[in-house]
Amino acid sequence: MAEGRETVRIRAATADDLVAVMRLFDAAVLEADAGEVGDRISDGSVLVADADGRVVGALALDGSHVDAVAVQKERRGRGIGRRLVEAAADAVDGALTADFDDSVRPFYDALGFEVERRDGRLWGRL
Repeated sequence: MAEGRETVRIRAATADDLVAVMRLFDAAVLEADAGEVGDRISDGSVLVADADGRVVGALALDGSHVDAVAVQKERRGRGIGRRLVEAAADAVDGALTADFDDSVRPFYDALGFEVERRDGRLWGRL
């Protein structure tokens, strides 16, 4: 497919996605333990953005809290992260929360998170 025309779908991660998910989290310099991510995949708490059979984005939940979200660098700004967060919000009971650094605040602000500072980091609720 031509650049920018591929179909991206959001789906629950499978055990086969673990390596791709960990690569995304590692590339985004997110702290994530492969064993814990594997457990979350098993319980349905990890979503992936799948572009023509390739994992290009991932989001891990801890209950209703976004534990990690990452999108391939070359695919950022295309709404993939937004779609992952929206799918997570639809999947949880109650409000979706996240804690994050100042550098990604514009992303969470654009999604409508109410943001406050807690212990040096930002915390948001959707």
